[in-house]
Amino acid sequence: MKNTISKGWLSLLIVMGILILDQIIKIAVKTNMYYNESIRITDWFYIHFVENPGMAFGMQVIPKAVQTIGRILFAGIIIWYIGRLIKANCKRGYLICISLILAGAIGNIIDSIFYGVIFSQSTLSEVATFVPIGHGYTDWLYGKVVDMFYFPLFEFNWPGWMPFIGGDNFIFFSPIFNFADAAISCGVIILLLFYKKYFSDSIHMIKNDLKSKLAS
Repeated sequence: MKNTISKGWLSLLIVMGILILDQIIKIAVKTNMYYNESIRITDWFYIHFVENPGMAFGMQVIPKAVQTIGRILFAGIIIWYIGRLIKANCKRGYLICISLILAGAIGNIIDSIFYGVIFSQSTLSEVATFVPIGHGYTDWLYGKVVDMFYFPLFEFNWPGWMPFIGGDNFIFFSPIFNFADAAISCGVIILLLFYKKYFSDSIHMIKNDLKSKLAS
């Protein structure tokens, strides 16, 4: 029982800590910077304020409202999965990975659900402000996700002799992302590097457990 409680609290603390930091950063950027404004920290690190309507790193593959609802369902499944992991006395490191992914998912869900109704529009000439609920720049579920971390580590022009891309400018690393995106990425990378087999085994264990309960 002691281990179950401690792992439950560990997961909760990770999720809440990341959510608080993520929202503090996003709100600070959104209420103090113009859209597309950039603050140079170093030659390879900028705070660059943009917004996107899509998933992590700005990807958009399905309608926004459907995407937001899908995110909520995904987060609900992860919460259920974490509960099963805690009861099964899973490895602490693996629980941390899944908690990072959950925290990142919820962080961007908050933007999508609430930001459109509590903030005015961010533009090139106006900084967003808090507004009465329902008087924001869009409706519930249609809020844009705030991104700000930009790491152009290096850039160069492709040689002119290369087909299709010759002479084009290339920047590494060009995506602009937020703290929630970073949490998801870290969780996935650590999982793939150290817990890939454990992930497969845990899914198999849960499937067998569900089958036995349905059969009984």
